[in-house]
Amino acid sequence: MPEEISIHLDTHLKVLRLLEINPQMNQRELAAALGVSLGKTNFCLKALLDKGLLKAQNFQSSKRKLAYAYFLTPAGIVEKSALAGRFLKHKVHEYEQLRVEIESLQREAANSDTLAPR
Repeated sequence: MPEEISIHLDTHLKVLRLLEINPQMNQRELAAALGVSLGKTNFCLKALLDKGLLKAQNFQSSKRKLAYAYFLTPAGIVEKSALAGRFLKHKVHEYEQLRVEIESLQREAANSDTLAPR
């Protein structure tokens, strides 16, 4: 899986998780929690709204005119689980690759220690 797709899965999964816990997070708070720009957060939210995974609801009691609550739709809940599964599969694959590389480096380091002049 290309790195760009992994980042996309990770960002969408994090957004869905954060909004499931706190639907009234504003975009600035969401961007800060994700560690991404406000523009990227807005783009991601729009994509999730367009896919029908989130529903935005304006709440009138807010002092801010454009305050929204973002709720996961039933499709969003299903997609969050699917994203978690795909992301987990990707991370397990990355872990296995790293484990093999670490073992190789450990053997290489051990061999260089035994071959080094004293």
